[in-house]
Amino acid sequence: MKKQILVIGVMLISILAFGQKKEIKKAQKAVKSGDYNEAISFLNSAEGMLGSADADMKADFYATKANAYIGLANNDFEKMKMAADAIDKAIEIDPGMAEDLSQSVVDLRRLLINSAVKDQNAKNFKVAADKLYTSYRISPADTSDLYFAAGYAVNAEDLDKALDYYNKLYDMGYQGASIEYVATEKKTGKVEVFDSKVQRDILIKSGEYIKPEDRTADSKRADVLRNLTLIYIEKGDEEKAVKLMKEARAESPNDVSLLRAEADMAYNMGDLPKYNKLMNEIVATDPDNPEIYYNLGVGSSEIGNNEKAIEYYKKAIDLKPDYAAAIINIGVLKLNKEKAIVEEMNSLGTSRADNERYDELKEERNEMYEDVVTYFERALALQPDNIGLMNTLATIYTQLGEDEKYKAMKAKIAAKEGQ
Repeated sequence: MKKQILVIGVMLISILAFGQKKEIKKAQKAVKSGDYNEAISFLNSAEGMLGSADADMKADFYATKANAYIGLANNDFEKMKMAADAIDKAIEIDPGMAEDLSQSVVDLRRLLINSAVKDQNAKNFKVAADKLYTSYRISPADTSDLYFAAGYAVNAEDLDKALDYYNKLYDMGYQGASIEYVATEKKTGKVEVFDSKVQRDILIKSGEYIKPEDRTADSKRADVLRNLTLIYIEKGDEEKAVKLMKEARAESPNDVSLLRAEADMAYNMGDLPKYNKLMNEIVATDPDNPEIYYNLGVGSSEIGNNEKAIEYYKKAIDLKPDYAAAIINIGVLKLNKEKAIVEEMNSLGTSRADNERYDELKEERNEMYEDVVTYFERALALQPDNIGLMNTLATIYTQLGEDEKYKAMKAKIAAKEGQ
């Protein structure tokens, strides 16, 4: 009797396995024909019997599921995550499946990256970070996805997640991609750096960007360290920030970018004597290099020390009078004062004292505009195709009541956009 029961059990397993295989084959055929919903339906039928399947069949199941959800995903992050989970599962069961799914990984990463870019533009940084981390998870060799995910997590003010990502980068000795993928936005003439070649090339094909270029990028190691220390400081763990910086500086004592990161940390900890000492050390490494001063200007601006930033930008311009980026950045920093002035003007009432204060603020704003205009006009002479500068100048001319200059600038913009 026992022997007979055993035979029946074996027959039942065989029947179940045959049924699973049949449903998976149907699903694979549906994926190839682009009928992804039908593929999911077949896979759902097979999933209930998956427990008795062998490793090869399970790997095929998850690989097919991944491809079906990639086909369905469009901009649906839940489906992208389901595809990523299925890829992970298929490769976990059969590591050899990694090669078979290589194109699927490329396709899914493209969906995730393009979708993350849309989220970034909409300032949905938390979702953008999750998408890029998912991209990194299915393709760990593409560590730049993790780097940008960390940056988006900072923008989303999700410091715990940012700390986790940056620690992963630091532990793996991340240096950053050696190549930056850049292109020029056709409408504004602005040169932009893209997260990946795939993203850049897609936008080139769309016609929105022109002049694709690959250029050597600086190491991101110091940037990772700087953000780690700043997050530790923000979380009140200055001891860990100092320890981390000490280890990094011991590892690379002559790395100027690390010197700058340590200076940023000192500034954020309120240690201005140390900050000034370190900044002087940085300048001493190459005192006649305008790039040094420009980078110091960017760093000072990022930590909110705008006066120092302007000082460094001016030094860069002294060494390189046609340094358009430095000239523009001075104008932008000076223009930042506008917001506070306008907010105070809008908050005033109608009393005599308020009216007098309003007039004072209006005069202050106009003086600021006149100062800013000199920088933007100088920059436009160096970058005559920069439509972004043209639009900014046109707006300022309106505020200053300079109608002739406004009309001339609008005519330039119209001519440039009509090309």
